[in-house]
Order: sequence, then structure tokens, then C-alpha cells
Amino acid sequence: MNKENTTVLDLFCGCGGLSYGFEKAGFDVLYGIDSWSDALKTFSFNHKESKAIQEDLGSKNVLELIKENKIKSVDLIIGGPPCQGFSIAGKRDVNDERNLLYKSFLDFVDELKPSAFLMENVPNIMSMGKGIVKENIINDFTKIGYKVFTKILLASDYGVPQNRRRAFFIGFKENTDYVFPAPISDNKINAKDAISDLPDVDIEDGTNYPVLPKSTYQKLMRNGNKFLHNHQLTNHKPKTVDIISLVPDGGNYKDLPKDLQGTRKVNIAWTRLNSNKPSFTIDTGHRHHFHYEYNRVPTVRESARIQSFSDDFIFLGSKTSQYKQVGNAVPPMLAKVLAESIKRYI
Repeated sequence: MNKENTTVLDLFCGCGGLSYGFEKAGFDVLYGIDSWSDALKTFSFNHKESKAIQEDLGSKNVLELIKENKIKSVDLIIGGPPCQGFSIAGKRDVNDERNLLYKSFLDFVDELKPSAFLMENVPNIMSMGKGIVKENIINDFTKIGYKVFTKILLASDYGVPQNRRRAFFIGFKENTDYVFPAPISDNKINAKDAISDLPDVDIEDGTNYPVLPKSTYQKLMRNGNKFLHNHQLTNHKPKTVDIISLVPDGGNYKDLPKDLQGTRKVNIAWTRLNSNKPSFTIDTGHRHHFHYEYNRVPTVRESARIQSFSDDFIFLGSKTSQYKQVGNAVPPMLAKVLAESIKRYI
């Protein structure tokens, strides 16, 4: 590890999407902390120079946690703590039980005093209570000496083949006028560009790619890698396959006959990817979203491609767990763009 590189602590790290992007930008991720063992196994496997720490950040004193795990000072703290405890009525207690995870993030920043932090969250955190929640978060970090900048970013603006929106709070200890990175291209990567080289057959982990890449994005995701992992198909019931087959590329339940439209009681039911557009947001379940061409849900690898994980990032655990890990992650390509922009200011 290059000791001269900028160092990072990733809180609520999950499988390590944020960390992966920051590593690609030349940062050294020293620590990843999460409570979910499955995600940490994947984190450890793909971040071999990082120390994976399993802790419940909502139930332990931050000072104790730092001492017990011998966590040293870092240049940057990143992560995505849940913020369910914020009251939209205006007043709220930062010690509210539902806010303990957010408070833990805040306390880590206060204790370790990094040069900067990045906190990501759901987009509606910006508008809750007519902006009161956003103001409260900014005030909390301002009180401990940080100048905070906020923005909602769309992942597809930054080379990710997915219309995933996330809110970002980026703070600096030094007085700086940070500017969020501008969209990198008008030509968005579509679902076909992302996954058309991945076949409709089960591939055993570690097998050579069966076909050559068909797009620049696919070459980028292969990253010189020769072997395919996490591409095992889901076997649907024949009735499910029959219903999927009735939905066209980019269609949804509205394209089905009336008697089948109500077979799933959610508004995203029977939705196919649109081969000519970026994907909708990859979630943690993947039971309602289907491949634009094949009559099945995307594989873990196809989902990871849509999240911009390169193919040498390997997911561990059960298939259900792998889907959840992918869906919970921040797209690494978006993380990398943000990491590079932060680097210019610290």
C-alpha cells in the first residue's frame, strides 16, 4: 500500500461499491465497517489491503469502537448511514434511537477530524420537511467545523448504465468552494451496451467468456479480465416465463392481457429493461425486473454491470445475498468520479 496516498474509512461499507470507486481513483481504503457478515466477506475478498470490521454502528460508543479496532486517523470518511429518525416537523433529537446510525457517522467525523467526508443517501432526504432535514444535517456538520455541499446526482450522467438518483453531502474542514462534477457525457450507456455479451446460459464461476465484448463499456467492465463470475440464471416457474414472454422490450404489466395485469400487486411488476435506455434503479430483490430480451431476471453479474462493478469484482454468499449486496451498493463509477473531484480539493 502506498502510504502517500489519501486514506479512507468507509462506514456502512456493504460489499464496497463506494470503496471500489475511491480505490480506482487512487485512494487507500484502510477500513470498511458494516454489521452484515455476507457483505463484509465480499468486501474483504475485493479489498485485500483493507481491514474489514464487523460492528453494529448504532449500538456502540464511537470512541470505544475506534480504540478496540485500532482505527487510526484518515483523510476521508465515506458512507451511507440511514437517517430514518429525522423529524419533518422541524425539531428532532440527534440521539433519537432511529438516528443512532447517522449519529455514529457524525461522531466518527467529529472524532477523527478527516480533511473531508462524503455521505450518501436517498434523494428524498433533500426535500423532507420542505428541506428541514437537509438543513439539520448541514447544521450538524457545520457545528463540528465542516463546510458542506449537497446535490442529487443521476448515475447515468456519469457513465453508469442506470438511472439511479442519490443524494450526496460532501464536507471539507478547510474553507473551500467545492463544485460537484459535471455530467461526463450526453451519450448515456444503455442496457444493451452494458450486458449484451452475457449469454442466456448458466456459466460456472471462473469460466472463460463465451463471446467477445460487443461495446466499449463491456470492454471497460472486463478490465482485461479473462474469466466470468456470478452469472448463474434464475429458474422461473413455467407460468412466470410465459407471462414475461408477453412483455416487450422496455414494457411492463400494462402490456399484459387484462386478466394478468393484477397478478403482482406492485406498480413495477413485470417490467423489462429497455435495451436502448439506461436501466431503472437496480434494487435488492430483483423479482419484478426482467432482462430486455431473455425471459428471466438479470443475473447477479448483469445486475453488477448495470451498477458499474467491473467483472473482476466477485460477489460471495448465497445468490439472494449477492443480489442484495449489488442492490445496496453505490455505483463504483459514480463513486470514482466523486473521489477524483474531492481529491482536487484536499
